[in-house]
Amino acid sequence: MSQYRETADKIRSAIADGTYQRGVLLPNEDQLAAELHVNRVTVNRALQILRAEGLVRVHRGVGTIVHELAPMLRDAAVRHSRARRERGGSRGALATELADLGYELRSDNTVEPGYPPALVAELLGVNPDEKSVIVRARRMFAQNVPIQLVTSYIPIAIAQGTPIAQEDSGVGGISSRLAELGHAQHEIEERIAVRPPLPQEADFLRMTEDQRVYEIVHIGWTVDDRPVKVTLYVMPTHQWALRYRYPVDPSVGA
Repeated sequence: MSQYRETADKIRSAIADGTYQRGVLLPNEDQLAAELHVNRVTVNRALQILRAEGLVRVHRGVGTIVHELAPMLRDAAVRHSRARRERGGSRGALATELADLGYELRSDNTVEPGYPPALVAELLGVNPDEKSVIVRARRMFAQNVPIQLVTSYIPIAIAQGTPIAQEDSGVGGISSRLAELGHAQHEIEERIAVRPPLPQEADFLRMTEDQRVYEIVHIGWTVDDRPVKVTLYVMPTHQWALRYRYPVDPSVGA
């Protein structure tokens, strides 16, 4: 293994064991070189690896900081149950997930009628050339650290004049409101891609161009196989681990 990769491993281990704690400023490159008995060029290359991983980030004029939050689990198999998303008066699945971690959720929301992107219009069967959906755009933070961009689209014929069209959609979020309106989601589909962040996404999520995001197209289907909600998630891959668990047809597993 190259020396700079060994150095990256040592810094990574020091973060894992708490020598360098989350949110703290790392020693400068000269100090790290002295501590690790390598030269500054080696430290610089090691830090490039850790920045690409999202384990550390550069704060201009300050230095290199250990990322404030450890990677978080998004467990798709359990997060969408009504009991979970409404637990303790929660406003949705993410709020419950963060509460379990002891984190506070902050969400900067805009809610208004809008034009759906072509894919969303096709999925929902609405007109892309009209304000045919309620758009709920959210910039979401945990402990004031940006963690994801989320935009939900609900047909205006369903959402207009309901809490779904308000900034605070109530306990359980829009999934609970859809259920109360007779549009309960029976199945969830998620289509996942990995890509570089767009400039505006990188700016908000504090990412670099060599890092990657998950782009998740989340579709809620009713029991009669009708899509009633499409949500687009943009999430740093270094911040999130994704987990899916589902039953297998017994004939497949036999």
